Amino acid sequence: MNVVLIILVVLAGLAFVAFALKDRIRGRQVPDGLSPGRTLPRFEAVDENGERRSSRELEGAPAVLLFVRGTWCPFCSRQVENLTKHYKDITDTGARLVLITTQPLDTTRRVADMFGVDFEFWLDEGFDVVKELGLFLEGGIPTKHREEFGEDTIWPASLVTDASLTIRFSEVSRFIADRPDPQKLLGVVRQLT
Repeated sequence: MNVVLIILVVLAGLAFVAFALKDRIRGRQVPDGLSPGRTLPRFEAVDENGERRSSRELEGAPAVLLFVRGTWCPFCSRQVENLTKHYKDITDTGARLVLITTQPLDTTRRVADMFGVDFEFWLDEGFDVVKELGLFLEGGIPTKHREEFGEDTIWPASLVTDASLTIRFSEVSRFIADRPDPQKLLGVVRQLT
């Protein structure tokens, strides 16, 4: 009888743990408005020159949009570094490559300059865009970086749109550390051109 009771308690405990971890195992899902086949939602940001930019400006050619947390994030820095190896291949297809961040653009630009690429950077300083798109990450900046960058950030995501702004590829990082392979993004762009 005690053995049966112990087995039931262990099974109940395992079921509880599995239920508690189900979201962590599954990871973050793509927000409905960013699903492939949907039209890229309209949003506005500011470019490096302080000019207002609209997502509607991306119409007419494929575009790769990366929502990145910032230079303080080693996974984002690695993503940008990996992307630099395919930057020319992507832009040679006629596609635009836009990195959207909530971090001051001068610090983001330093990363691109370090790798010798000319990415377009758009700033979502007030988190309006990422909140609207379902990519807001409250309290996501590690404590050691909060004094300089605040507490909140972006949940990393990658999109590829076609010339009519239809989303053809959408991937939200399942966990903070994972990012899509740049060759996957290039492959989608090549299919569109």
